[in-house]
Amino acid sequence: MPLSIGILGATGYTGAELIRLLHNHRDSRITYCSSRQYNGKRISEVFPFFRGTFDIGLEDFDESAIKDRCDIVFSCLPHGTSMEYIPRILESVRVVDLSADYRIASLETYREWYGEHTSPALLERAVYGLCEVYREEIGGASLVANPGCYPTSILLPLIPLLKEGLIEAEGIIADSKSGVSGAGRGLSLKTHICESGESFSAYKVGRSHRHIPEMEQELAKAAGSEVHIEFTPHLIPISRGMLSTIYVKAIADEAALKDCLRAFYEGSRFVHVLASDFPSTKDVRGTNNCFIGLAVGGKTGRAVIVSAIDNLTKGASGQAIQNMNLMFGLPEFEGIDSLPLFP
Repeated sequence: MPLSIGILGATGYTGAELIRLLHNHRDSRITYCSSRQYNGKRISEVFPFFRGTFDIGLEDFDESAIKDRCDIVFSCLPHGTSMEYIPRILESVRVVDLSADYRIASLETYREWYGEHTSPALLERAVYGLCEVYREEIGGASLVANPGCYPTSILLPLIPLLKEGLIEAEGIIADSKSGVSGAGRGLSLKTHICESGESFSAYKVGRSHRHIPEMEQELAKAAGSEVHIEFTPHLIPISRGMLSTIYVKAIADEAALKDCLRAFYEGSRFVHVLASDFPSTKDVRGTNNCFIGLAVGGKTGRAVIVSAIDNLTKGASGQAIQNMNLMFGLPEFEGIDSLPLFP
C-alpha cells in the first residue's frame, strides 16, 4: 500500500515543490492538503500548472481528517505556526517539519533567536533531518526537523572535515547567495521584481540571520567543541538556487580534504565532490543534489569551499521527501532522483 501523505500549508513554494516531486513517487499518494488562505478551492485554482496532472481540494486544518487519511504529514507552515499544530497530530502520524520550530535542541537558544516555544518537550524528541549525516536516527524518528536551506549548503561540506580534524573549528566564514524563492511566496518589497531584478544585495549582516544557531549547533557536534561562524546571506535575482562560498583554515592539503569528503559521501546519491572545477546553481536546479568544489590557497593556508544546491529541493522539499523515505524504509532516492532543469 502506498503511503498516504498530508501537506500543511500546501500553497507556498515548498508545498508546491513537494507536490511536484511526490507526483513521481511510486510509493506514496497525496490525500490531504491544507491552506487557510485558499480553503475550499482546488489546488489547480492556486497553481494552474497542476491542471490535468494533479488536483485536490484544499481544506482548513482538520485533526480528524489527518488522523484518518494520512500516514505522514509534511508541515510547510511558517516558523512559530507549525508548533501549534504538530503536537495535536504527532501521536497518530509521523511528521516532517519544514519550519525551524524543532531544529534547535536548546530551548534557551531557541528563545534567543525565535521567541517562545509552545511545545518545548518535543525539542528533544525531534531528529535533525540532515539525511547524509543522521540517516540511522531519521529511520526511527516520528518527528523530523527538516534543515534550513543555508545550513544544508554549509553543513554538508563542513561536517566531514570537522569530524576528521582537517580544518580549524574557529574562523569559519560563509558567504551564501540565494534565489528569491527562499524568502517565501508572501508579498514583500525586497522580492518585488523592480527591487530584486538586476540587483544583488546582502541582508541580515553581522550574525543576525536565524540559521546561525542551527549551523553552530551541528558544527559543534562535528568538531566536539563550540563553533562560531561568520555568515552573510545574499539575495540574487534568480527564482531558485543557492551557492555558498565557505572560507576555512586548512590543517591538511587539498588532496586530503577532497579525499575526506569523497570517503564520507561514498555511495551517496545526492552529494558529489567535484574533481577540479566548481559548481553553479544551474548544475543542481530542480534536483536534490549538492555539488561541492574545493581549493586550498598556498600562501593563506585557507581552503575555499563552494557548494551548490537548489534551495527548494535539497534545501527544503526534496530533503523532506528523502527524510520520509528513510523514515519508512523506502529507497532513499525514490521520487527525488531527477535530472536538473536546463536551461
